[in-house]
Amino acid sequence: MDLKVLDHPLVAHKLTCLRDINTKSPTFRDLVDELVTLLAYEATRGVRVRPITIQTPVSQAEGVALQDPKPLVVPILRAGLGMLGGMTRLMPTAEVGFVGMVRDEETLKPFTYAERLPHDLSGRQCFVLDPMLATGGSLSGCVEFLAERKADDVTCICLLAAPEGVEKFRQLVDKLSIKTTLVVAAVDEKLNEHGYIVPGLGDAGDRLYGIVD
Repeated sequence: MDLKVLDHPLVAHKLTCLRDINTKSPTFRDLVDELVTLLAYEATRGVRVRPITIQTPVSQAEGVALQDPKPLVVPILRAGLGMLGGMTRLMPTAEVGFVGMVRDEETLKPFTYAERLPHDLSGRQCFVLDPMLATGGSLSGCVEFLAERKADDVTCICLLAAPEGVEKFRQLVDKLSIKTTLVVAAVDEKLNEHGYIVPGLGDAGDRLYGIVD
């Protein structure tokens, strides 16, 4: 697994605002959208393209276009939906699939409750969106799910990660033997006894959309 932690003042600034408990949901959503676009710029550095020839107002020019099959963006529901706009803004022709995963708060293990993905992902680059890599369960489960459908090139984009989650994720993808990249804005100090990232930013889903009982 290739881990990329973005070192950029705008990334650090927006992440600081996200962490602030006084940042309200509307502003939080806007900040996530902006931060994801910055992360996506780095995450798509290796996106596959093909050469094309186009006509400018002056002459012909050589350029590139996204290679078929188009990249697949996969937000993990529900919090990953808050990252979708920032990703598709940078790569609007990508297709979008969905995986619904939730963490059991007692066992801290994920389970899948919904999915909408192609049955065969051979030859497709996948970009998984999940705000928090905490215990690593949800993200690992999603990548394993994609690998079962023959994905062999997966890039995961997270706002924050905990060292424990990064290590668990690394162990899983090493066993899967597929090309995997993890792009994050920061790796925080640790997980607490409840499985939350410290200092973190709280529950990303709740801060994006409010608490749903």
